[in-house]
Amino acid sequence: MNYNGKTVWITGASSGIGAELARQFAEEGAKVIISSHEAEELEETRKQLEPVSKDIHTVVFNLGNPEEVRSTAKKVLKEFGRVDVLMNNGGISQRAEAIDTSLEIDRRIMEIDYFSGVILTKALLPKMIENGYGHIGVTSSISGKFGFPLRSAYAAAKHALFGFYKSVWAENSKKGIRITIFSPGRIRTNISFHALKKDGEAHGVMDPGLAGGISPAKCARKMIRAMKRNRKDVLIGGKELILVWIHKHCKPLYHWLVNRVSAT
Repeated sequence: MNYNGKTVWITGASSGIGAELARQFAEEGAKVIISSHEAEELEETRKQLEPVSKDIHTVVFNLGNPEEVRSTAKKVLKEFGRVDVLMNNGGISQRAEAIDTSLEIDRRIMEIDYFSGVILTKALLPKMIENGYGHIGVTSSISGKFGFPLRSAYAAAKHALFGFYKSVWAENSKKGIRITIFSPGRIRTNISFHALKKDGEAHGVMDPGLAGGISPAKCARKMIRAMKRNRKDVLIGGKELILVWIHKHCKPLYHWLVNRVSAT
């Protein structure tokens, strides 16, 4: 698989994994569209990538606003004609117990982490099918594999991604549509800074576990390699991935461990 000449749209691309995906797709010769709600940070990312490629374009929009997501998808299709690869990477995390989290926060996280990608997928899928090719990369989380303290809404949204995208793949795999779902563990990004507390405010600190995680560059490299191999379900991370295996094969041990591991 070669991405030279392909049009790749990446959400959550102002920093972290998204910015590294943009860099590595650009290095392969792709036309890259980077998106975020943070206009200044997004433009700074574009400038940093100029030495790699001049074919990088910014599209600013808010994943938490469904109408804005719909109108942006139409705008991108009209302006660029096609999107060959959609990387649904944007999202927000959580640091609060379910009992303290209002439904408003639950819905906000679900809107950003789940529904925004669903809207973009439904908007772009018909054109992908018409073109006979489309690849949708989905950034879930190992929290999408099991429940975890302080992550109830986040884990719910990440679980939902699996049900939706596995169904989309089953319906469209014979039409040239590829789906790859990624479940990162601890990646050294600023996701914990922006995670929502029970009052809706940002967590504002780097979790120690994330600080010791793998780099966004390494994560992005593994993601693109997996897509080239047309893999469907990909775990990325370090020793924390053992929890996925334990949850699948040894439920009693998982239930014992989940109350003892650090939630950060």
